[in-house]
Amino acid sequence: MQDRSEHEEGLRHAATAMSGDPLVLFMPSGKRGRFPKGTTVLDAARQLGVYVESVCGGRATCGRCQIEVQEGHFAKHKISSLKDHISPVGAREKRYAQKRTMLPGRRLSCSTTIEGDLVIDVPQDAVINAQVVRKDADTRLIERQPAMNLCYVEVEEPDMHRPLGDLDRLKAALQKDWGFDRIEVDAHLLPQVQGILRAGQWTATAAIHQDEEDDIPRLVALWPRLKNEACGLACDIGSTTIAMHLVSLLSGRVMASAGASNPQIRFGEDLMSRVSYVMMNPDGREAMTRAVRLEISKLVQKVADIGGVERHDILDAVFVANPIMHHLFLGIDPTELGGAPFALAVSGAVKLGAGDLELDINPGARTYLLPCIAGHVGADAAAVALAEGPHRQDEMMLIVDVGTNAEILLGNRARLVAASSPTGPAFEGAEISSGQRAAPGAIERVRIDRETFEPRYRVIGCEKWSDEPGFAEAMGDNGVTGICGSGIIEVIAEMYLSGIISEDGVVNGALAQSHPRIVAEGRTFSYVLKESHPRLTVTQADVRAIQLAKAALYAGTRLLMEKQGVTTVDTIRFAGAFGSFIDPKYAMVLGLIPDCDLENVSAVGNAAGTGARMALLNRGYRREIEDTVRRIEKIETALEAKFQEHFIHAMALPNKVDPFTRLSQRVKLPARSSHAASTDDNPHRTRRRRREDRPAGRGRV
Repeated sequence: MQDRSEHEEGLRHAATAMSGDPLVLFMPSGKRGRFPKGTTVLDAARQLGVYVESVCGGRATCGRCQIEVQEGHFAKHKISSLKDHISPVGAREKRYAQKRTMLPGRRLSCSTTIEGDLVIDVPQDAVINAQVVRKDADTRLIERQPAMNLCYVEVEEPDMHRPLGDLDRLKAALQKDWGFDRIEVDAHLLPQVQGILRAGQWTATAAIHQDEEDDIPRLVALWPRLKNEACGLACDIGSTTIAMHLVSLLSGRVMASAGASNPQIRFGEDLMSRVSYVMMNPDGREAMTRAVRLEISKLVQKVADIGGVERHDILDAVFVANPIMHHLFLGIDPTELGGAPFALAVSGAVKLGAGDLELDINPGARTYLLPCIAGHVGADAAAVALAEGPHRQDEMMLIVDVGTNAEILLGNRARLVAASSPTGPAFEGAEISSGQRAAPGAIERVRIDRETFEPRYRVIGCEKWSDEPGFAEAMGDNGVTGICGSGIIEVIAEMYLSGIISEDGVVNGALAQSHPRIVAEGRTFSYVLKESHPRLTVTQADVRAIQLAKAALYAGTRLLMEKQGVTTVDTIRFAGAFGSFIDPKYAMVLGLIPDCDLENVSAVGNAAGTGARMALLNRGYRREIEDTVRRIEKIETALEAKFQEHFIHAMALPNKVDPFTRLSQRVKLPARSSHAASTDDNPHRTRRRRREDRPAGRGRV
């Protein structure tokens, strides 16, 4: 039975919702709640389980509890957040600001009180237990044929009998030694050529950019004497995280890697929320473009510091992103992507100067953005295709990039089809009662005893399982804080394998009489994963959120399989940082992916980042992916009549109609219960639930 304190807490929250107390949303966690006016922001965060560090006990001396108020109308959350919805700067904050440096717009959450509806951003640079951005580069060797090359030359000195200009003699040397018959020169170099040549005693290293064979070579940078290093950037701009690699253009070696949370999360967790923010706020597009470019600039400095190079040593940069991130990075309004026909402003490859994107690297540096496949299948999916090469082999390969908007590719050298499915942020911990992003303290692995239903789990930042000696000591003061995406997938799959939930995702309330881990919550039941503070439960609503997300993904995959005329796939590749930490067995038990030999299911890490590196180091790969994207057939799930049918079948675990015979040979799946409630005949299923059990559509936001 649900204990009295939890029941009273539920009544309190219901009462405050009816009372009209201010609604506060914390980003990037997505946790929200209503609090009486006068509540400190720090207290509100703690009540919601949002990690805001404070080591001084709220005395406004440590400065670690900094937050920012995000202004604007957030349509998805029905919040209008203003800076005057928080208390004015008080004496304690003024005293702290006099002693320490605080960025403009920052406030101390221990000293500010809630006075109205708020969207609060917890800056990641102020969080020690920040999200773990896991997008390392792989070790693949990539054949070099870069668009940017260094050319060392010895230039003839001026001669009164041959009155050629210094630049003309430089061009002549480049023609003689490197075979460039015609060279164009960036304007910023014209005032510098004479000084550079004299500083190098008539020796120099020229950076020549030539992306395509028929392009006129262009002199974009020049150094005195021999320059023996040139670098490039490969950057994957995800809706949740940004990953950047600093790469030597001469050796192909990855010199440094770094990642960060995408600061646009504070404007909306999922892509459509960000489009909505642009539509509802006149400066929304500019604010999001500015935010992502600033974060990328910080990452540039970070990888340059790690790699031991100057920013001006960076000569080329390749970016990949989903369509909405692609448009916002370029400064393009993404509103047209918010509704049918999901028109891209530009779909082909984009080539710009670094200055056009406000990148503080070499003034002559160039940038290249891979082509987008369609309105919801972007340059990141194109980069994954380039890295994994389904178009180079005969097997039927399925590539799935699991994120807030899943991108799916299926095919081989004969034909490639692509689709996207709006899975939402559930797989990343949002919209889950105890969910959180991947950070130290988050449960990432779960096992449940089939008889006792007792769980054991593993936590990010600790190698021990919870039932192993020394677990508490290894965790230290951090403690367990929530469940991240891979943990959510595993706990629900384990609940199904243990018989706690039926194939239709219903928590078996009859078990509550004999198993204390099953507790009543209103008219439904939950599974208690962790008892002590904080108490972590998997609720019926959590299960339903994962069912909706996985059904949308599986339905998109089944549509592509039908288009290809196949009932099985040969290989499955999980792309993306999140995909790297999904256990293939549990993904299949859940019905996230179709039946396949488990040996042929693998994670390919940040394949989009690998594709970006390939395009950075070899211009031939740029031509290859441009040609491949033109041949990929895009299937729009919203227009396919059978999508809803596949979606309904995919709500079951692992699926209502697909048999999963290969999985059942490896994993003992529960027998299908004759009394299991179907999606249509459950007497407790309300009309409202039927309306909710639909995929998140892409009608205009």
